[in-house]
Amino acid sequence: MAKPRVLVLTGYGINCDVESEFAFNSAGALAERVHINDLIEGQKKLSDYQVLVFPGGFSFGDDVASGKVLALRAKANLGDEILRFIRDGKLILGICNGFQVMAKFGLLADPAGDYRTQRVTVTTNNSNRYEDRWVYLTRVSQKCVWTRGVDRIYLPVAHGEGKFFAGEPVVDAIEQNDQVGFRYATENFEPAQGKFPQNPNGSIRDIAGICDPTGRIYGQMPHPERFLHFTNHPRWTRLKDQLRREGKPVPEEGDGLRIFQNGVNYFA
Repeated sequence: MAKPRVLVLTGYGINCDVESEFAFNSAGALAERVHINDLIEGQKKLSDYQVLVFPGGFSFGDDVASGKVLALRAKANLGDEILRFIRDGKLILGICNGFQVMAKFGLLADPAGDYRTQRVTVTTNNSNRYEDRWVYLTRVSQKCVWTRGVDRIYLPVAHGEGKFFAGEPVVDAIEQNDQVGFRYATENFEPAQGKFPQNPNGSIRDIAGICDPTGRIYGQMPHPERFLHFTNHPRWTRLKDQLRREGKPVPEEGDGLRIFQNGVNYFA
């Protein structure tokens, strides 16, 4: 199998690009960080890649609103290329700030599939502060390429504007169309029911991420690229001792790697 080529966007405050590049390379892809200006100026071509990634960070300093400026810059300068990329059957992943960018671009929730109309947003946490903690997630979507087989997962969040929100009719349509990737949950993987800190930002209906109607375009707030190795787990030493006492093997990989492996395996 030829390794899929992954373009990890960088520039202007994006700061999770190195980790995202490493994650895809660890999952078996050929990932490359590319500055958005190199795409705009034609030094790099989006059509040469199979996966586009909007990583986490603080693009343009979160001015106006998180992800808004980068979304407008990408839409104005690369909108047609991104639409061709989608129509060619390729994949897009957005993480944290990348999810904010995708939501404000309009890439996720338009049932007509024009990918230009914003129908959802990601806004200020109910706590009115930056939340940096680990959360439990349960899978919902059966169509989302990125969440396949990942029924339960534990990942970190790090954001000040992570509250997923849309009007009730839009959220109803997203749920009915199987577009909810993960929901926030309790440590027993029961519904968080909006309670803090299990739902760390107040997202409507505990939604942590959504995909487009095809299942190929996906964004979420929690960071899978921050849990690629077992030792990234905040309680890994305790878990290691517990597993050894129980005679069980100690894993090397972190749960987050499975998200990136799903993207790579799509092209197998």
